[in-house]
Amino acid sequence: MDITQLTRKQKAFLDFIVAYKEEYDVWPTYREIADEFDFKSPNSVTQNIQALIKKGVLVRTQLDEYDLAPRWKKQLEPEAPAGIPVRGLIAAGYLQEAVEADLGQITLENLFPDISRLFALRVSGLRWKDEGILDGDFVLLSDTSPRNGEIGAILYQGETTLKRIYREKNRLRLVPANEEFEEVIVTPDEEEEVRIIGTYAGHMNRKGLFKA
Repeated sequence: MDITQLTRKQKAFLDFIVAYKEEYDVWPTYREIADEFDFKSPNSVTQNIQALIKKGVLVRTQLDEYDLAPRWKKQLEPEAPAGIPVRGLIAAGYLQEAVEADLGQITLENLFPDISRLFALRVSGLRWKDEGILDGDFVLLSDTSPRNGEIGAILYQGETTLKRIYREKNRLRLVPANEEFEEVIVTPDEEEEVRIIGTYAGHMNRKGLFKA
């Protein structure tokens, strides 16, 4: 089938999820889609996705998520740039004319020298809203153990969460950023139940990329 055979609403739906995927490299959540189109129920999101699957534009993945059908990927997904071009020099002191030149690109490797150790998790909830990390944001984590007082991702009592980790005498103190939530004290006999997943390196959302 040709992409032009989609209805106007289906095309708008597809354009939104593809543009989101292009910007954030993940598909939007059902909540984000519902907010964008003012759907009253997530069922409306499901119905639109099922319609696009039926028309062969989307496919189900092995994880029961959706993705673009292979035949449409080249048509709808533009090639991502390798980095941000550096176009020249600009004075940081006295005013002078900027010198234009091709000085290469700024890549993620420049921003995060240890990028091979980075991974991301998507935030659910508002426990870190006081640090500007909101529901739906992506938190970047380094596969390292946080130093005393640093923010880390931990698995504790079946929940993965961000906490500022303090190693104190005979205990761990896990502190959230949102004052509405209480800090957690972990005693030595409980420490083996705490799994430290990684160290906070930054986060990103629609406003941009924020480094630790």
